[in-house]
Amino acid sequence: MSLAASRSLTDWSFTEVGGGDGTKAGEWLQVSSFPTTVHVELLKLKRIPDPFVGLHEWDVQWVGEKDWAFKTTLNVTEAEFAFPNVDLVFEGLDTFASVKLNGEVILKAENQFIAHRVAVKSKLKVGVNELLIHFESAFLKGRDVEKAHEKYALWNGDSSRLHVRKAQYNYGWDWGPVLMTIGPWKPIKLETYQNRIMELDVRSEVSEALDVRLSATFTFSEKTPGYASFVLKKPDGSVEASANKLPVNGAGLAKVQFEWQPEEIQLWYPVGYGAQPLYTVEVELTDKGGTLLDKKADQVAFRRALVVQEKLIDQEGLTFLFEINNVRVFCGGSNWIPADSFLTTMTRERYRAWLQLLVDGNQNMIRVWGGGVYESDDFYQICDVLVWQDFMFGCGQYPAYNSFLDSVREEAIQNVKPGNNEDYQIAESLGLELDYSDETSDYRKTNFPARFIYERVLPSVVEEHSNVFYHRASPYSGQGKPTTDRTLGDLHQWNVWHGSQEPWHNWDILSGRFVSEFGMQGYPDIRTVDYWLGGNNAERFPQSRLPGDGFERRWRCVESLLDGEFKHAFDMESYVYYTQIMQAETLASAYRLWRRNWRGKGREYTAGALVWQINDCWPVTSWAIVDYFLRPKPAYFSVRRELRSFTVGMTRKDKKSFANDRSAADFTIETVLEIWGTNSTLSEKKVTLQVTSFDLESEWTDKWEKEVVLAANASTELFRGEVPGQPSRKKLSDLPKVIIISARILDGETVLGRYSNWPEPFKYIHFPPAEDLGLEVDVGADGESVTLSTKKPIKGIVLDAEGDDVKWSDQAIDLVPGDPQTVQAVGLKGRAVKLRFLGDGTA
Repeated sequence: MSLAASRSLTDWSFTEVGGGDGTKAGEWLQVSSFPTTVHVELLKLKRIPDPFVGLHEWDVQWVGEKDWAFKTTLNVTEAEFAFPNVDLVFEGLDTFASVKLNGEVILKAENQFIAHRVAVKSKLKVGVNELLIHFESAFLKGRDVEKAHEKYALWNGDSSRLHVRKAQYNYGWDWGPVLMTIGPWKPIKLETYQNRIMELDVRSEVSEALDVRLSATFTFSEKTPGYASFVLKKPDGSVEASANKLPVNGAGLAKVQFEWQPEEIQLWYPVGYGAQPLYTVEVELTDKGGTLLDKKADQVAFRRALVVQEKLIDQEGLTFLFEINNVRVFCGGSNWIPADSFLTTMTRERYRAWLQLLVDGNQNMIRVWGGGVYESDDFYQICDVLVWQDFMFGCGQYPAYNSFLDSVREEAIQNVKPGNNEDYQIAESLGLELDYSDETSDYRKTNFPARFIYERVLPSVVEEHSNVFYHRASPYSGQGKPTTDRTLGDLHQWNVWHGSQEPWHNWDILSGRFVSEFGMQGYPDIRTVDYWLGGNNAERFPQSRLPGDGFERRWRCVESLLDGEFKHAFDMESYVYYTQIMQAETLASAYRLWRRNWRGKGREYTAGALVWQINDCWPVTSWAIVDYFLRPKPAYFSVRRELRSFTVGMTRKDKKSFANDRSAADFTIETVLEIWGTNSTLSEKKVTLQVTSFDLESEWTDKWEKEVVLAANASTELFRGEVPGQPSRKKLSDLPKVIIISARILDGETVLGRYSNWPEPFKYIHFPPAEDLGLEVDVGADGESVTLSTKKPIKGIVLDAEGDDVKWSDQAIDLVPGDPQTVQAVGLKGRAVKLRFLGDGTA
């Protein structure tokens, strides 16, 4: 008998069951690619308009409320039929599907996240076989299931989604469209074998001393005698360890174990802290006579990863930090949503481009959010950063009846990249039965039944099938505290975007031990705006209903925040600019202030911040820092600067002192300046702190510098005193001078970090006329770089050029005299550069 074989079935056609707007009755259309979903095929055939343009999202809603069928002809050879085992493998069906082989039902599926293997030899014949998949409307079916059980509360989408194990964002979110995908969204294969490797469970343990133990268990489909071999290959392909002729026991299992001393194995570190070496595991299965029956390969990495929750010095609560190979890591990163509404269009190259942006942005963690999908293997294989993986639950009061629990349990087993959900927060907001001190109840008879999933089902699966940390929810405090507690666990901090709408320079008093969500909206590139307008210039204004449901409501929120900070114009290009600068300033401020709270061991008061969000699933105005077309917004660059290995930060705050406790009129206002530096490397760094101050309304300047030492893997306080050139004030009518303070940390002539602190809100600043700034823009001889210099401080420079996109190396730039900055501009090709900045004369 020969080696186990697998072949993908890719020649499919599809139809709308019963006929309608998609196809005529009995009309079968060839798919253009496989795997696929219905919207994707109808778009390619021009049978529906592009839902990403105009209001066409609403013109395609019928697609998700129809039944669809896919069929293929399966030609089975005599050689294939000769194997004792012939299986059909369905890696993912979206979502309610009935599968027939030669007219006989072989599978009923109802969970998008579950793969199915069906033994079909008894139902096959040599030659032509017909495979037919009937997909019911997930939306309509979900409504039926909800009616049969109970209607629960949620944020975003239709409440029936809570009963359907399908990507929840398909039902619409406040950043995404309602596009109910349907179809075979993952590969379908025919597999033939005598015996096969069912499961390859490779686990590693790295001790505190950094010695390494690897254990591997191989599970085989048949409980027959045989042998397994195991090879572990180094990243360069050479053999690290191997074992031959491992006996397969009567239960169809084989095991192997290896141990190494410290430094004998290359450990994996998140980007910025070391290398990301991947080892390859190769396993082969033979019968007793040595005939090869099956083989499988996988990649593994070795690291000691801990979530540390311990008492702090000087503050209440516990840390919530990640420690990798004994190194405590400040986690600066992003939340990830699905990168397309139509996931079958995602390619390995698109995943690589997204994840490269993450790494290039100095980010070291990404959270795969629970309203999407367990991501493609490509995503995890490419990823060089820490992954915080949610289970697929998002913003809802989920049920816990038996059939739902059974489906969730199998889903968790198949996808155990352990994570959490965000549904304790909604339980608190709705006042559901949630006694945090009760750790023993069943919970299923309460009005928060999903607690049984989060505290019983998922942790038991994680414990049985992995050796990694499980966190019940995000946000989740633990210790019997609500999810808003800032001294424990992780926190979602939305009191700048909405809630109390605090000014962004208050992020320091809005901090938590780990801020796993926060954000600010900003328009995408004007080219992206023009894409969704589809040539309809009548809608080319900020308050347009485009794109998507609820955007006008969100625009009002954006506008209220803009009005608080900026004097701005309303033409489309200007509105794009001002919202982008607001987003850039807001997010940079958060990272800057929270990195300050990483003060060394025992004082990790904030241990991480993950912005909501890095990406979009369609062209839209959202919280993303990179738009759907992979165009970074200025915020991407401002965040990147704040996540460099070395940064410098400042705050200025007015201190009001009264002459006595009786008078309200006799007081003094002094403006206090504080400066700190950060160093994420594992060695202290001697640098020069250089501080230059400018009066925007005169020629006055002030400059000083001193040698300082930045502590390793921590922030360091560098200065506290009065703002240079700012006199004390005795009356509120004494307006402060417009003093701009530029701080740089230097290693010789190399600028390691820079930051300019401007008085806020910006709308009160009387900017000099643009022609008086002395701004110079010099395009390099290669046409691919731009050097900026000025004689007056300039705030928030954004560069662009007519025509094709340019890949800029920086944006949202603050420029001061004596500190020219050069920006790489790949694709500029010598074209003229356009600049926008605050005070450019447009508002």
